[in-house]
Amino acid sequence: MRSNTPASNIKSPTTSAAIEKFMQQQNDLDLLRFITCGSVDDGKSTLIGCLLYEAKCIFDDQVASLKQESITYGTQGGDIDFALLVDGLAAEREQGITIDVAYRFFNTDKRKFIVADTPGHEQYTRNMVTGASNADLAVILIDARKGVIEQTKRHAFICSLLGIKQVVLAINKMDLIGYNESVFHQIHADFESFASQLKFSNITPIPISALKGDNVVNRSPHMSWFRGPTLMAILETAPIPNLANDHGLRLPVQWVNRPHLNFRGFAGTIAAGTVKPGDEVRVLPSGAKAKVAEIILFEQSHDQAQCGQAVTLTLDKEIDASRGDMIVSAQDPCEVSDQFEVDLVWMTEEQGFIGRSYGMQIGSNWVNAQITEIKHKTNVNTLQTSPTRSLELNDIVVAKLSLDKPVAYELYQQCRPLGAFILVDRFSNATVAAGMINYALRRAANVHLQNLSINKPLRHKLNGHRGKVLWFTGLSGSGKSTIADIVEQKLHQQGIRTYILDGDNVRHGLNKDLGFTDADRIENIRRITEVAHLMVDAGLVVLTAFISPFIAEREVARSRFEAHEFVEIYVDTPLEIAEQRDTKGLYKKARKGEIPNFTGINSPYEAPEHPEFTLSTAETSPEQLADQLLAQLDL
Repeated sequence: MRSNTPASNIKSPTTSAAIEKFMQQQNDLDLLRFITCGSVDDGKSTLIGCLLYEAKCIFDDQVASLKQESITYGTQGGDIDFALLVDGLAAEREQGITIDVAYRFFNTDKRKFIVADTPGHEQYTRNMVTGASNADLAVILIDARKGVIEQTKRHAFICSLLGIKQVVLAINKMDLIGYNESVFHQIHADFESFASQLKFSNITPIPISALKGDNVVNRSPHMSWFRGPTLMAILETAPIPNLANDHGLRLPVQWVNRPHLNFRGFAGTIAAGTVKPGDEVRVLPSGAKAKVAEIILFEQSHDQAQCGQAVTLTLDKEIDASRGDMIVSAQDPCEVSDQFEVDLVWMTEEQGFIGRSYGMQIGSNWVNAQITEIKHKTNVNTLQTSPTRSLELNDIVVAKLSLDKPVAYELYQQCRPLGAFILVDRFSNATVAAGMINYALRRAANVHLQNLSINKPLRHKLNGHRGKVLWFTGLSGSGKSTIADIVEQKLHQQGIRTYILDGDNVRHGLNKDLGFTDADRIENIRRITEVAHLMVDAGLVVLTAFISPFIAEREVARSRFEAHEFVEIYVDTPLEIAEQRDTKGLYKKARKGEIPNFTGINSPYEAPEHPEFTLSTAETSPEQLADQLLAQLDL
């Protein structure tokens, strides 16, 4: 007799128990994150597709769809093109290449996997960095017909830089060279020679054919000379590093949870270590101590929390902590610093320069960071280093950063989540670089601001006026120096203590070592900003007359002063009028190509977007403009 109850709603105790047992088994499997990388057309996407297909990790309807798409988009003459399982973008399918990082999840009876298929083209190096940043193992593919090439070296270097220790050297397309054993051994030797300078702990070479499935999941009948493991065997048995467990508690505070007056918790994802109620913790960078009162997860209290869990901690007493702070074990705290040596991978076409300031995201913390030195950049083909003063797309450099406040950190090679960061353009919000902390500059910890008896308010009282900087900016020949000189004369007559920092005058002394490249201009303004800052602290009204062509540097200058102390004055003069006033003959020389990097001709000038004052010199005399400015200034 057929039951009226739908079969799908009938669950026998045996079936239910089997399902729960299966789910528990899947939950207990550990997870390996790995990437595939190599040059264009080395077969990365094909390899991942073959892994999924041979390991029976795709459904029948996906296989049918794959066969149909192989006819439309495939590159194998109508045969199954495994790469199409991974190349999801239309542009990738049309070109037969990988552009973006493609992530795929699959599992076997022994382990779960997340694989990142990274692009091979040099212009997509930043995408490759993204994929490698969380990987435990790298599968570096080499076309057996081409051997070790530039992109192979670039990707190997990036893998090493990003802390990947385990490498599988998959020498692919062995079917196209007749499964030649000597070629395999020669490529392996060439790669080992290059990689000896890198930080890999082990390199396992495997000869494969991703298209034919040789040594991918099953051992190849065509290479009986190879006695090593298959790729799948390596993936299922490779150790999974977990450096996060080697540290005490590290909880970056993402949110202070205060739904009502009787509850105050600190929410975040544990980046390292474990925590239990009663544990003594410390909040960095302040150093305040307390004990953990309760661990809350999904509205329930727990006896313990571990790395990777998102939790809320309550403490046994009120202490000051906010987003960006770090809750750490009191017995095993991490360090705090505001200056670092770092590895940087430049990820934008916009150049980077020494002295330029960026937003820095490290953990849940957002700070301002300035590149104070570029020690060298690395040629990934030879691993040789060379000096540089600027950063171009895909450059990999060792640099020094100075932050506007201390942050809690770990060295990247010891704890990735707390040693990795990004630099962000503060105006476009574009990510310009990915970075890894090598170490803190110890001398920074020994440098402290001194509390002086005579301070800024006392100096202001003595002078009878506040200190201020009047920042004149505009093209060469716009009239900046002329107007600034008139303004200073009038202020002097009023008994106001002043000083002019003029662009030409300063380059005869303080900045005589600087040229006129973009990097030198940025350093020029940085030095002027610091001198002006000291003078304002002394209670002077400082007038700066510089082209200062870049918005970013003028905004950095503004940030060094209190809100009422910085006045940006845009001397707005059309280029053609500035050229007519060319008393020094500079524009003529620039037009002839005799002066490189001349602002307005072959180097850009970025006009202020929101200056306090705009002075148009086209129809008004400098004397009149000076009077108009002084009538509105609040000194």
